[in-house]
Amino acid sequence: MAAKFKVVDLFAGPGGLAEGFSSIRGDDDQRVFDITLSVEKEVAAHRTLRLRSFVRQFDKPPALYYDYLNGEISFASLTSAYPQQWNAAIDEARMLELGMPEAQQELDPVLDRLRQEATPTVLIGGPPCQAYSLVGRARNKGISGYDPTKDQRHFLYREYIRIIERLQPAAFVMENVKGILSSKVGKDPIFKRILADLEAAGGTPDSYVLLPVVRSDESGPNRFIVRCEEFGVPQCRHRVIILGVRSDLARLMPDCVKDGLLERRGHKTTVEATIKGLAALRSGLSKEPDGSVEWQRAAGAAMEVAADACAAKELQEVRRLLLDSAAEVTGCQQPYERQSRSLSTPRDNELADWLVDPELKSLPNHETRGHMRADLSRYAFAAAFAHVFERSPKANGKRAFRSTLLP
Repeated sequence: MAAKFKVVDLFAGPGGLAEGFSSIRGDDDQRVFDITLSVEKEVAAHRTLRLRSFVRQFDKPPALYYDYLNGEISFASLTSAYPQQWNAAIDEARMLELGMPEAQQELDPVLDRLRQEATPTVLIGGPPCQAYSLVGRARNKGISGYDPTKDQRHFLYREYIRIIERLQPAAFVMENVKGILSSKVGKDPIFKRILADLEAAGGTPDSYVLLPVVRSDESGPNRFIVRCEEFGVPQCRHRVIILGVRSDLARLMPDCVKDGLLERRGHKTTVEATIKGLAALRSGLSKEPDGSVEWQRAAGAAMEVAADACAAKELQEVRRLLLDSAAEVTGCQQPYERQSRSLSTPRDNELADWLVDPELKSLPNHETRGHMRADLSRYAFAAAFAHVFERSPKANGKRAFRSTLLP
């Protein structure tokens, strides 16, 4: 039986939203949502997006897929064994920069064809969030001559709107960071403008009804906030998620659904319960030779720099912890590794039931990134401070922080 909806995924990243939609099965055990088109511009994310598009074409991932994940065969060996599915994945997962004329020229004929087909569509995705996030906004303030009215990242949501207008989907899901609620272009709040544009994307001011995903007592823009930790996700990540339903369909929905689709769950978990069993790894070193011995020396020196910055009386326990850690790292005789393929099981059983795949014999992608020594000092201080005070440190401005922790 064919899927009930076809899904177009914009600004897809590695395809997290699509994974959620494609996992939903109907009473006949068939997928409710078929990911028909996905678009991402970043090379590494697109590689994952395309691979997952390939795997979704099988009711159960083939044995060769696990051979590839377990490092037993090459990627080329996997894809050459299933040329039909691989070509379909290439057609579905497009590496394009949305908002550019070349992307519009390639995508619009596909969107027009989907609109004419009998199967209704759903549009999902989140325009880039760098301009809206609190970190991004702080970084932008430090850029000489930065003008938010000329930052195209503020307005990429308009490409999302343009595609809604062209596709006329039955529904859409738009995701972004919580900072979008307070972001402004000049003196104008951006979120109010986004909501009005989404509602009118069908050609009239009330073309779409905007609904929250989670049932909440909050009103106004805050009703669109989803707090991951309230749904068994091991992170305190808050996102703004807007569900838009075409007005002719929204009139058929019961009022209880319009108040939000999801109730908060009682089950909560932690990062520790999820990853503590993973093999411990060292970070890498950037801009200098990187090896286990070189890292021991650099990490020990970075911890000593952080310890020297702890001159205040209330930080003496933090200082002692940093010095003890520096001695432990530099004195260790065992090599520190940057990657491991050893498997582990989350300590949270409910999460393990969802995450663990018994066909996986080794763990891919458990490896670390490189850091400069100054960053190692910052991380060491933050970790030691949190261990002593059971909370994260707060910096009194970037300049004060730099003068405290940089040599």
